[in-house]
Amino acid sequence: MSGADAAVTAALVEALKAAPAVSALVAARVHADAPRHPVYPCVSLGRQEGRPFGSDGDLGADGLEHLLTLTCASKFGGPEEARAVTAAVRAAVHNAALSVAGRRLVTLRVTYADVFRAADRELSLGVLRVRAVTEAL
Repeated sequence: MSGADAAVTAALVEALKAAPAVSALVAARVHADAPRHPVYPCVSLGRQEGRPFGSDGDLGADGLEHLLTLTCASKFGGPEEARAVTAAVRAAVHNAALSVAGRRLVTLRVTYADVFRAADRELSLGVLRVRAVTEAL
């Protein structure tokens, strides 16, 4: 993971931990990497992709597009808690003005969200895909 990707991840985790609605549901259980033995409910970042973005007329060579996957997990016994956590995460992230170390955040948007039961029928999952565009300071 590049320095810019790590900075976006750190800013996102910090923002989620500071969001009152998210912390009311998951406390401080917002993880940059999924823990081996999670305590539920929790939020973790999964897949992250970064690539150059823009042209000389836009952001230039210093523009980066970051695509991240956030997973909200619950063992509540139904999808209600996973839906609530997913909604809180979406509200906290979409169009948020995060402070990203060494970068300027151009845009931050939730592009996809879904809530479903896992195959084991005990775990309910909410998956959000987030797109951030940053440029060098």
